[in-house]
Amino acid sequence: MFRLCGNVYAFNSTNINLCLSVFWWARFRKKKGGIKVHTLYDVETQIPAFFHITEASIHDSKVMIEVPYEPGSYYLFDRGYNNFKILYQIHQIGAYALPDQKRTFNTNPWKHRLPKNVLSDARVLLTGFYPKQYYPEPLRLIKYWDKEQTREFTFIANAMHISALQVAELYKNRWQAELFFKWLKQHF
Repeated sequence: MFRLCGNVYAFNSTNINLCLSVFWWARFRKKKGGIKVHTLYDVETQIPAFFHITEASIHDSKVMIEVPYEPGSYYLFDRGYNNFKILYQIHQIGAYALPDQKRTFNTNPWKHRLPKNVLSDARVLLTGFYPKQYYPEPLRLIKYWDKEQTREFTFIANAMHISALQVAELYKNRWQAELFFKWLKQHF
């Protein structure tokens, strides 16, 4: 992986199922119990930097406000973290947010040659009444073809200073959090 000035974190969550007859307070479905563990995972050290435990029914984006964001750091999110108000706060403190997206945006393509596997790299403005109020500045919309997984990824980012390939490579590191969750569930 290339070196960046600043830490790289992957933020994600996982449900931990609990026996409803023992943990009656953890009901989140008719016959299921559980909690949700929201984790800020330091990609470089491969150690969780922050945990926040909630009821399993709490949506991922509701917990973004609890994270201790650091200026100059990079935060990798999946598409469940679409709270543009918090993403703009991350931008305002001088940190970088890179969430995966499945959304339509107004685009203004950058006029430059695209590297291999980068399908597009465009400046975008959020549409919709609330998103454009919550994040009024341009973002980057990058579409990337991953040969290994044979699928297209779409990212938005406020990191204008790094290449589209670097954004894609950063985002690949988000899967380290998934591997941590797998380990956690095997040993919990």
